[in-house]
Amino acid sequence: MERVGCTLTATYAHPRPTPTNFLPAISTMASSYRDRFPHSNLTHSLSLPWRPSTYYKVASSFPSVAPYCTRSQRASENTMLPFVSNRTTFFTRYTPDDWYRSNLTNYQESNTSRHNSEKLRVDTSRLIQDKYQQTRKTQADTTQNLGERVNDIGFWKSEIIHELDEMIGETNALTDVKKRLERALTETEAHLQVARECLFHREKRMGIDLVHDEVETQLLTEVDTILCCQERMKLHLDKAIAQLAANRASQHELEKDLSDKQTAYRIDDKCHHLRNTSDGVSYFRGVERVDATVSVPESWAKFTDDNILRSQSERAASAKLRDDIENLLVVTANEMWNQFNKVNLCFTNRIAETADAKNKIQMHLAKTLQEIFQTEMTIESIKKAIKDKTAFLKVAQTRLDERTRRPNIELCRDMAQLRLVNEVHEVDDTIQTLQQRLRDAEDTLQSLVHTKATLEHDLAVKANSLYIDQEKCMSMRKSYPSTLRLVGFC
Repeated sequence: MERVGCTLTATYAHPRPTPTNFLPAISTMASSYRDRFPHSNLTHSLSLPWRPSTYYKVASSFPSVAPYCTRSQRASENTMLPFVSNRTTFFTRYTPDDWYRSNLTNYQESNTSRHNSEKLRVDTSRLIQDKYQQTRKTQADTTQNLGERVNDIGFWKSEIIHELDEMIGETNALTDVKKRLERALTETEAHLQVARECLFHREKRMGIDLVHDEVETQLLTEVDTILCCQERMKLHLDKAIAQLAANRASQHELEKDLSDKQTAYRIDDKCHHLRNTSDGVSYFRGVERVDATVSVPESWAKFTDDNILRSQSERAASAKLRDDIENLLVVTANEMWNQFNKVNLCFTNRIAETADAKNKIQMHLAKTLQEIFQTEMTIESIKKAIKDKTAFLKVAQTRLDERTRRPNIELCRDMAQLRLVNEVHEVDDTIQTLQQRLRDAEDTLQSLVHTKATLEHDLAVKANSLYIDQEKCMSMRKSYPSTLRLVGFC
């Protein structure tokens, strides 16, 4: 017999070898169980799977056997014995009912675990299918939304391209009209220079011909008309330059918007065609938390719509300005041409009047020259008559002088004496009359000579005026630009 308090040495009391694996390894699922169990402290001792430590602790008893065995004393000092062989005979054993209940409990736990596992597998399979379908539907919806977005971008891009083409065409048309306006404005400078040259040349008229006639009035009106046309042209030219700047600004906004649309279209089209098997698909951690958007669909569409509306407004204003410039070119060309024709008509009438006056002066000058010749001949005849009368006067006076020498009573106032006295008086009166007539003739001759000088001067003035109007002015006005050049086509 063994002593009380000694350690049991029966073979059944030895601990069962610890299994290498807690659960049997399944080759097809070994990797799926790796590192999948939650970390928690097990209530059962792995060294004694058939006797839980809880039961062991409940059934343990520590009687006071210190006087009998030193080993029991050491066992009382250590609450946990590392080996079964160290336990004493005073430890309580399980009953068979405990053993059966433990087995039943294990069976129930096994069934429950397997049931839960099977339920988990079924739920997991169904969850995987549901999530797979949900993920596919979500991806399909996202792909559809991307496709709709691509279509929206394509629609607005086509609208921008259409409006951009229209704006470029309108800008080119306005540029052509602007160039025509500049050419027409340049042509008016030559026309204005001609009108001013005509006024300058007409200032060289002399004497009485330096008059403010109808030609000068129409020339001044022509200068005012050209200046007024130039002012209107310059005003419309400034408007055209400003409108071209506005058109280019709208065009720039459209081109910038189109460039952004093309980039967005390329990116969204690439995203729309991305699939799970596409290249370049990778993880971008945290990208879903980054919100770099700056607009919503309403503001996005309104931005492009505002750009198109602005372009359409500028294009309408450009078309209206282009029509105004076209009308202005036609109106100014007609005004300048009408005034040009009026000036030419006045020049023609004035030249005709000057030529007629010149012809009449020449005719009067010829008559004056003839009269001068006749007057000179008359003066010569008067002088000859006076000279002839001196001989008669000398004879009569000589007779009277000789008769004064008659002696005494012979100095008789006879008829001969009276007649000689009367003869002297008559001849003297005749001479005085002829001399007065000679002076009158000489005065008349001087008057005729003065008239001749006046007529010759006036003839020179008319010839100068005629030369200025006909040769100087009208020769310059022959090179007046055509209507096509006045409207800027050439």
